[in-house]
Amino acid sequence: MNLKPKICILRIEGTNCEYETFLSFTRLGASAEIVHLKQLIGAVKERERRNLKDYDALVIPGGFSSGDYIRAGAILAARINGAVGEEIAAFMKNGKPILGICNGFQVLVEMGLLPGLGFCAHDEIGLQQAALTTNDSARFECRPTLIKHENNGNCVFTRGIEKGCILKMPCAHAEGKFFIDEKKREEYLQRLEENDQIVFRYVDPEGNYASYPWNPNGSLYNIAGICNPEGTILGLMPHPERAFYVFMDSEWSRRAKSGITEREREKTKGDAYGDGKKIFEAVLNYLRSRVDE
Repeated sequence: MNLKPKICILRIEGTNCEYETFLSFTRLGASAEIVHLKQLIGAVKERERRNLKDYDALVIPGGFSSGDYIRAGAILAARINGAVGEEIAAFMKNGKPILGICNGFQVLVEMGLLPGLGFCAHDEIGLQQAALTTNDSARFECRPTLIKHENNGNCVFTRGIEKGCILKMPCAHAEGKFFIDEKKREEYLQRLEENDQIVFRYVDPEGNYASYPWNPNGSLYNIAGICNPEGTILGLMPHPERAFYVFMDSEWSRRAKSGITEREREKTKGDAYGDGKKIFEAVLNYLRSRVDE
C-alpha cells in the first residue's frame, strides 16, 4: 500500500452521503472511490468491475438502502453476505478497517460484524447479537448530537482522540436505538466494556449521560458507536462527514455573529475543521502506519 490509501465507499439504491464521505477522505489525501455493489459482484461491464481486495478500507455510508424495507439495513446486509461474504471475511482477516455510518452501522449489526462478540470456539461468524431499532420518539430524529469518546485506544478510527473528548456531529435516523435482548444485556455490556468496544456515548453539554433529546433515540447505555473486539470495524449513528468543516455546524453562523468562547473563535479561523475530520484522519493514519509493518 502506498501513502494514498484506497478507500471503497459502497453504494446501492437508497444510500446517501457517499459523496460527502468521498470528499472527506480525498481532502485528507486518500484515493477514495464510490463503488456500486454490482461492481463488486461483477454484474456490470468488464471495465467497471472492482475487486474488494484492491482497497485498503471499506465504508458503508448513511441513507436508506433498499428503502429500509423489512428493517433498516437488513436487505443490504443480506445482499453483502450473500454476494461478497467471503471477500468481506478475507478483508477483515487482513486487518483492513470497515466503517459503517448511520445506515452503515445498521448494516454491520445486521451482518453480525458488530458487536462481533466471540464467546467460544464454535460461535458462528456473522451471528447477529444486537439490533438498531425504532427511536423511542417514534420519529425521524435529525439534530446535532454530542458524543463522548469512551475508547481506550482499541479502535483504529479514534486513536489520537483524547478519551473523554466530546465531539459534535449531526444525526439523521429513525432506527438508531442500540438494543440488546434483556436476557443477554448484562453479559454483552460487560463484554463490550472488557473488550474496549464502546467508542462513543451520547451526552449533554456538561458531559453527562442524559436522556432525550441528548440521546436522540433511547439507545441502551447511551451508545452512539461501537467497534469490534479487534478495533478495526466501527459503527456509529452520527454523521462525521457532515461535520468535516466547522462551518457545517448548525450553530456556526450564529456563533460567528455573537459572543463565542475562545476555543470556538479559534475553530472559526481560516479553513478550520469540525469534529468529524478526526474520524477520517485517525483511520488514514492507521492505514499509513501499516506501510512500515
